[in-house]
Amino acid sequence: MATENSNYATPVESVGAADDALNVTAVESGAAEAAPSNDVEIAAAEVAADFAEEDAALDAEQAGLAIGEETAEEEAAADVDKNDLSGKSKQELVDMFATLLESEPVQTLRKSVEAIKIAFYKLHRAEVDAARKAFEAEQGEEAEFTPAVDALEVRLKELFKEYRRRRDEYIANLDSIKEENLKIKLAIIDELKELVNSDETLNNTFAKFRELQQRWKDTGVVPQAKVKDLWETYNLHVENFYNFIKINKELRDLDLKKNYEQKLQLCEQAEALMVEPSIVDAFHKLQKLHDEWRETGPVANEYKESLWERFKAASSRINKQHQEYFDSIKQEQLKNLELKKELCAKTEALAEQPYTSRKEWNKASERLIEIQKMWRTIGFAPKKDNTRIYERFRSACDRFFEAKREFYAGVKSEMEHNLQLKQEICEAAEALQSSEDWKRATEELIALQAKWKQVGAVSRRYSDQVWKRFRAACDNFFERKAKHFASIEDEHETNLKKKLALIEEMMAADIKEGGYDMIKEFQRRWSEIGYVPIKQKDAVQKKYKEAVDQMFGTLRGSERDRSMNRFKERLQGMKGAGDKRLKNERERLYNKVRQMEQDIALLENNIGFFSKSKNAEAMIADIREKIAKAKQELQLTIEKVRMIDARSAEDNGAKE
Repeated sequence: MATENSNYATPVESVGAADDALNVTAVESGAAEAAPSNDVEIAAAEVAADFAEEDAALDAEQAGLAIGEETAEEEAAADVDKNDLSGKSKQELVDMFATLLESEPVQTLRKSVEAIKIAFYKLHRAEVDAARKAFEAEQGEEAEFTPAVDALEVRLKELFKEYRRRRDEYIANLDSIKEENLKIKLAIIDELKELVNSDETLNNTFAKFRELQQRWKDTGVVPQAKVKDLWETYNLHVENFYNFIKINKELRDLDLKKNYEQKLQLCEQAEALMVEPSIVDAFHKLQKLHDEWRETGPVANEYKESLWERFKAASSRINKQHQEYFDSIKQEQLKNLELKKELCAKTEALAEQPYTSRKEWNKASERLIEIQKMWRTIGFAPKKDNTRIYERFRSACDRFFEAKREFYAGVKSEMEHNLQLKQEICEAAEALQSSEDWKRATEELIALQAKWKQVGAVSRRYSDQVWKRFRAACDNFFERKAKHFASIEDEHETNLKKKLALIEEMMAADIKEGGYDMIKEFQRRWSEIGYVPIKQKDAVQKKYKEAVDQMFGTLRGSERDRSMNRFKERLQGMKGAGDKRLKNERERLYNKVRQMEQDIALLENNIGFFSKSKNAEAMIADIREKIAKAKQELQLTIEKVRMIDARSAEDNGAKE
């Protein structure tokens, strides 16, 4: 015959504690960090991943508010809905803690205490961070910040100390309490035995029996090793009471029927737990159903075994689901631990890299933010490893951001130096803004603008200010310059008209009559006319050069004719081919031709050398003009040689 095993629903070891003590943000703990831009100020950045609850857990632990290992009684206590604590102030949380400590058994408070201290330190940490930022904004980041004493935190620690004292006392006395409960229940069994031999009336005996049942139910837990035997002994004597006491059969049957209905209801409740959404809740509720089953009296023998088998079958299903659930959680948590180890390794690798530029730091920070986001998507690690793996991750993040903070401390020093350089550039620009030496001042301001671009970033606090100062000086000068040159545009237009009229006059002049003196006069008048609009400068200069070239060409042509006529007259004075002077003249001219050819070749060769030099255009133009004149003179000399040869040929023909 099957027996009702009172220890059937043995709790499975709980797996999966809260992911304790996480505190990693995109910036180091308690200080915001940002990747600066060109005008960067080393200022706060956005938090990439929210680790506020984990930070609070770690802060609470570091403040000495760790509770210790969870007992079976604490594990069986109802879970706390953390949403009930959202929106509460620190004062309200402290008051709630004090109320619970005075009104609830200490063995049921663990989960509530954990939730309260996390909620409290989330608020406390936010207040400290805000105070630190305000302090650094006023005193500077170099000043040392010390948080003010928080009276509510002091009160929370006092309450926690009292809670831990009571809990430690409860745990220390738990074995003796269980032994005392065992003695009480054994005494109750002895009283049950005595009821059988009682001479009291039926009503008094049955009332005494009910009172013993209630005392049994009210008595706490006993040592686990004694539970099964104790319950079986108790149940035996309860049945004996029903079997041997001289009571009314109808009353007995009525009690057995009531017990049957209660146990039938317990079976139905246990079966309903098989479809409970939360396996953990179902398991805890099953423990309470087993307690109620044990405290419920016997049923008629024909129902006893079937009811127990039904109740046991539902319990087996729930226990199996509970065991499978936590086995799967254990495997998942081991997998999570490996994933978190990989993220720790990646974070440590980031923290060890020697970054040398803001760009590299920004890129590395973005990568770490992504790692933190990935961390938040990974579930719990095994409870014994959870805090340790987080502390490893937190430590790597802290090292990274500490190195980043040191880098930006250097950047800040560099930016202060850059600010000094830019202020000096501003002073130089302001010294030039009233200058009327337009060309020199323009060149120097352009050089200052180029130097400005070469100077690195300054603090965002001064960036706009110093830039507006520099730009104002530059704008002031160039606006004055623009007004000045706008006033002479009309003069340039007038000068253009004068130069165009002069060119027309040059084209119409009788240059043969005026000669080189006329050309010089035209050149003098041209140079006395001022600037023309820059857009027409090259075109009008080209027309002027063409007019001058044409006048020189005309003069050179008439000069050539006069030179040839004079040479012909000289030839007429010579006596013919036998005249020694004619022969000497030819020899002189021939040698001159050879020398001029050499000179022309040398000049043309020089052009090749000068063309490789910078700013040689003017020199090359002068050489080309010399070559053109030399070639004209060469051609004239060759014609003179030909005239001598023709004269000699005529004289020889006359002799024949």
